[in-house]
Amino acid sequence: MVLIGNLFPLMLLGFLFVQYSCMFQLIQSFSNFTDQSALIAFQSRISSSPNETLLATNWSTAPNSICNWIGVSCSRRRQRVTALDLSNMGLHGTISPHIGNLSFLVSLDLSNNSFFGFIPHEISCLPRLRILLLYFNQLEGSIPPTIHNCRKLRVVSFDTNRLIGVIPSSLSNLSTLEFLNLGHNSLTGPLPLVIFNISSLNIFSVTSNYILGALPNNLCSHCPNLRGLHFSYNKFGGQLHSQFNNCGELSILSLSSNTFDGSISKALIGNLPAKLEILYLGSNSFTGIIPSTICNLSRLQEFGIEHNHIQGSIPTDLWQLQKLTTLYLGANNFKGVVPQKVFNLSSLKLISFQANSLSGYLPSLDSGQSCPNLEILALAKNKLSGHIPSYLSNCSKLITVDFSINLFSGPIPKSLGNLKYLQQLFLNANQLIGLEATDQETNFISSLSNCRSFRYLDVGYNPLDIKIPDSIQNFSTSFQIFLANNCQIRGHIPMGMGFLKGLIWLDLRDNNLTGNIPFTFGGLERLQRLHLYNNRIEGLIPQEICQLRNLGELDLSINKISGVIPNCISNLSLLVQLNLSSNRLESSIPLNIWSLENLLFLDLSSNTLGEHLSSNMRKLDTLEYLNLSRNEISGEIPSIIGAFESLRYLDFSNNSFQGGIPQSFGNLKGLDLLDLSYNNLSGAIPKSLEVLPFLKYLNLSFNKLVGEIPSVGPFVNFTAESFSENSALCGNQIFGVPPCPTIPTYQQSKMKSILIKCILPVIATIITLIMLVYLLRRLQKSNIPTSLNALPALEHRMISYQELCQGTNNFCESNLLGVGGFGSVYKGILFDRTIVAIKVLSLQLSGAFKSFDAECKVLRTIRHRNLIKVITTCTNPEFRALVLEYMSNGNLEKWLYSHNYCLDLLQRINILVDVASALDYLHHGQSESILHCDLKPTNILLDEFMIAHVSDFGIAKILVKNKDATHTKTLGTIGYIAPEYGFEGKVSIKTDVYSYGITLLEMITRKKPTDDMFVGDFTLRQLVNASIPDRMMEVVDEGLLRIEDGRDTIALQNILLSILDLGLRCSEELPDTRMDIKDVFVKLNKIKSTFF
Repeated sequence: MVLIGNLFPLMLLGFLFVQYSCMFQLIQSFSNFTDQSALIAFQSRISSSPNETLLATNWSTAPNSICNWIGVSCSRRRQRVTALDLSNMGLHGTISPHIGNLSFLVSLDLSNNSFFGFIPHEISCLPRLRILLLYFNQLEGSIPPTIHNCRKLRVVSFDTNRLIGVIPSSLSNLSTLEFLNLGHNSLTGPLPLVIFNISSLNIFSVTSNYILGALPNNLCSHCPNLRGLHFSYNKFGGQLHSQFNNCGELSILSLSSNTFDGSISKALIGNLPAKLEILYLGSNSFTGIIPSTICNLSRLQEFGIEHNHIQGSIPTDLWQLQKLTTLYLGANNFKGVVPQKVFNLSSLKLISFQANSLSGYLPSLDSGQSCPNLEILALAKNKLSGHIPSYLSNCSKLITVDFSINLFSGPIPKSLGNLKYLQQLFLNANQLIGLEATDQETNFISSLSNCRSFRYLDVGYNPLDIKIPDSIQNFSTSFQIFLANNCQIRGHIPMGMGFLKGLIWLDLRDNNLTGNIPFTFGGLERLQRLHLYNNRIEGLIPQEICQLRNLGELDLSINKISGVIPNCISNLSLLVQLNLSSNRLESSIPLNIWSLENLLFLDLSSNTLGEHLSSNMRKLDTLEYLNLSRNEISGEIPSIIGAFESLRYLDFSNNSFQGGIPQSFGNLKGLDLLDLSYNNLSGAIPKSLEVLPFLKYLNLSFNKLVGEIPSVGPFVNFTAESFSENSALCGNQIFGVPPCPTIPTYQQSKMKSILIKCILPVIATIITLIMLVYLLRRLQKSNIPTSLNALPALEHRMISYQELCQGTNNFCESNLLGVGGFGSVYKGILFDRTIVAIKVLSLQLSGAFKSFDAECKVLRTIRHRNLIKVITTCTNPEFRALVLEYMSNGNLEKWLYSHNYCLDLLQRINILVDVASALDYLHHGQSESILHCDLKPTNILLDEFMIAHVSDFGIAKILVKNKDATHTKTLGTIGYIAPEYGFEGKVSIKTDVYSYGITLLEMITRKKPTDDMFVGDFTLRQLVNASIPDRMMEVVDEGLLRIEDGRDTIALQNILLSILDLGLRCSEELPDTRMDIKDVFVKLNKIKSTFF
């Protein structure tokens, strides 16, 4: 009994232990079930992704399997979920709030997926969470302010989402936070300075948001361990001086693309920590010179201060930075020469000095000097001259060389071919020649075949005067783009060019090429653009061209090509533009050409194509431009052309078409131009043409048409020129035709007889007597013959070259007003003391003469109060200039970005009205629509009364090729060009409307569309669109708001909202959805009327 009594406590203890173990397993099982339920709920929110099925299969409900699920990690002892890593799985869906039930979660990584919706506030219920990675998704809404409850958080990244709102100041309660990345969102408001109280913070990034305000002084006082500060692409402003005094550990400082200003002072640079390795200050408004204290940053590896207002010469102190690898100094006001020491720094990999005013020769190198690690050398858009030095071949790692738009002369050195890593070479727009003095026929092109990674060669606009060598066939298969337009290239296109299998763009236009198109071109299987126009190429179009299945643009116009258009042309199913005009093609147009279903532009004009158009031709839904003029086509016009519903331009003039004008033409609702002149068409003009709402130009002259001319619809705007020289047309007398006869009644006939026999003779006698008396009195008063009184006054003054030279002080630089696409504009004073603007064309640019003739034609035929008026022209074999009226208040850009004056709202509205009026006149006020193609603030000039005048028709196109949509060879200005213009070269009146919309947004926001804050897909338009209506005032020009401070706030907001809405509607991505400029003009005037 004693033994049993002693054993009882042990038995009781064993029993309790067994019970406890069972209870523990039960509790553990229950907790595991909670995690499992949370994960199943999480998985249920994932939809339409490739890995959805994988998760659904793998995340099964089998017991004890949760820790084996994909992406799930568990603790060993408790088997609770501690980490969930589903990164890079392409998942699409929302984040379930049940994620908050994973109470043991330490790490959550959902990065690089497509999660959308809000960040669930339930994440704040994860007290053990240390790592939260949600970057590269599409999450919306604001950052949950309760996230500070996850007090153990060390790493947080919400980078590259769609988050909005302010950064919650409660983040400062995360006392162990080391890494915080909120970049690439749409966060706004000032930066909560309490974040800098987190002493453990190492990396902080808000790159590419809308954060504003000044940076605090001594911002590292409470976070001395800060190593990386990424503030680029925001709206931070003010001056920099002592903000980084205590940042002793800082190694990365990125402040580019903000609105910081003031001088780059010695104090600022001198107070930066010695450990700094990366310093980006580009795209701000810094002034002054780079101080010598820069050399104190001995660890500096990357330095960028591009796109500022830095002056002086490039400082020699930079070359003391022995670890420097990257140097961006482009787009400043640096002058002087490129320093010799630039090539002394062996660590440099990238040098960008482009878009400055550097001049002189590139430095010569001492023996032994080289740049062994240099990969990118960008010196474009300067005034550098002399020869391209052969020592560049010593920079053996060069990948990209950009010397474009300078004054380099002499031969292109063949030693460039020694750069075995070279991929891109830009030498366009210089004065370079192709052959060295010792060369016979081989040239630099042959040497480039040694560059086995070579991809891109642009030597356009240089007087190369060479032949393309046969050795071009030895270029590597990586070679993709060859641009050599306007280069005086002569001789044949070598057969070997057809072996460049990787070529996607070949541009040899405007040269002196002869011979045939090589049949080997059929091997260019990746070619997308082939431009050979304006040469002297002969022979046939080779059948092998039809093998280029990826070809989108084929332009062989203005050559001497003969023979027939090959039937196999229909194989080019991706063809968008086909221009074979101004050649010697004959026979009939192949029926297969009408099966090119993607074709937008077809020009076969000015050939000797004959026979008739087949009635079996296929309907082309996409075709917008069709020009078959100046051929020998006969027969009737097929009625199926009336089913080409996208057609805007149709020119069949100067052929031998017979029969009637098809009634089906009334279905061409988008037609803007119709020219059927100089044919043998007969019958009546179809009444169906009266319903064409956009028809602006009609020419039916020189045919055999009869009957009544329609008088409604677009016909109210036509003149007699549209109908002249026809057989028996009648109708309204404004058309220069007799009235149409009517069948008289008996009563009408009787009255007409009385009128003719009695009344008309009496009236005629009275008028004759009055005229005789008047003439006798005139002859008594003057002996001057009356015929002299009818002499017209001279339309244009004759101004000599000498008068222009004297008026501009020999075109002195002090009189230079600006530089345009084809020349320079000077202020001048004529002999009669008239102040004028003189646009002088740069004749070394090919196309300048053509541009000049086009400008003369445009400017002399238009008169409008809001367009620059041409006074006269001055021409000789070496000089061409336009003399224009002078605008005393300069251009709009000067007023928008001046620090001395600011336009008020009414002035801005008036300017917008003026410009809209000018565009309306250009688009709709002429028999032939005119496109500007380069509308922007620098091309809007203001006279002494602040009336706006649209200027610079250097790239305006008279739409002789499609009045509403064409493909142009000229590019506008980046930021203002419409999407279809920049990517496809396609223009229309809606292209100008887009540029107008962007200009409008810029006028109200005072932000250029080319501002560095706009990167990737983020644009000025998107900025405004995201801000309307709630945050609209944040994007409006602060200077404008200061001027309008006394105005009623609600009224002001309504006006601004209406104007910005117009800008957004004008700048829609799709041309057809943009407003017509007529409607813009009307709405702006309504807005203006509410202003008072």
